[in-house]
Amino acid sequence: MKKVLRIILLVIIIGVFIATIYFLYQKSKKEPVVFVTETPFITDIIKKTVATGSVVPRKEIEIKPQVSGIIEEIYIEPGDIVKNGDLIAKVRIIPNMINLNNAEARLDQAKIDYEDAKMVYDRQKRIFDEGVIPAAEFQQYEIALNRAKSELNSAENNLQLIKEGVTKDSKSSTNTLIRSTIEGMVLDVPVEQGNSVIESNTFNAGSTIAVVADMGEMIFEGKVDETEVGKIRTGMNLILTIGAIEETTFNAFLEYISPKGVEENGAIQFEIKAAVELKKDYFIRAGYSANADIVLTRKDSVLAVKESLLIFDEDSVFVEVEKEMQVYEKIPVEVGLSDGINIEIISGVTKEDKIKVPQ
Repeated sequence: MKKVLRIILLVIIIGVFIATIYFLYQKSKKEPVVFVTETPFITDIIKKTVATGSVVPRKEIEIKPQVSGIIEEIYIEPGDIVKNGDLIAKVRIIPNMINLNNAEARLDQAKIDYEDAKMVYDRQKRIFDEGVIPAAEFQQYEIALNRAKSELNSAENNLQLIKEGVTKDSKSSTNTLIRSTIEGMVLDVPVEQGNSVIESNTFNAGSTIAVVADMGEMIFEGKVDETEVGKIRTGMNLILTIGAIEETTFNAFLEYISPKGVEENGAIQFEIKAAVELKKDYFIRAGYSANADIVLTRKDSVLAVKESLLIFDEDSVFVEVEKEMQVYEKIPVEVGLSDGINIEIISGVTKEDKIKVPQ
């Protein structure tokens, strides 16, 4: 019985030993590596740089009054379409008290002078009619009356101009009526009825009553870093992506590159402007943020591979092409334009070749 137990125990020990050896062998055995392959493809390769900015109207005008006063009426609101000469607002003049007092005093004096000249004229007219004085002498009294009448009219017009901003003899529209100077859309009306406004003159920019812009002609205004500005030039094509209109892109053409940079956050930025090609089905609002891809170089429908498939060895570029199942050969290739993801293949491989993806 003891002999049987010893035999069983020995068999168990040998079995455990063999199982351990087999387990360690299987664990140490490496599985064969199966490499994934990709084939070259035909695509467009665009080398570009990015500028950030916004889309604004090319013509944006601030409408300002020519007289100071109080906004009496506003005839438009943001979003309205106006034509050149359309009424924007009406200003009620608050006259300067010193100027008003001087104008009233001038009018009173003009009335006195006119009445005096009229009395003299009437008296001399009777004498002239009787043939007492010659025509040459009477003519002087007639001229004096006309001068007094002209001064009276001028004083009346001056007083009315100070009070109302228009003379009684004026046939044109008064400058208290503010009109649009261009055709376009009203973007903003920063004043309300009852607000005080200041006239635009040599010493003062004046109060803005409305902002009108031609929304049919838009431009992109953006900034380009100093490391990229040397690569661009006017006339280049831009691919514009507007944040509020994600489903499409717009073409634009670079018109202006600032000759002077401005420091922003420790980097020198150069302003650029580009004319935007609008699309009928999309309305672009003033101030939309946008990114512009500036096309530096472009090649259409060229053979390309992913740049990650390349092997760089000193000054040469290689790819590993599958010759047999999981058997690869290192082949030199000539490359061209790259966009950072895909790279053009000029020679070395064909569209049918299978290229190993490095692990």
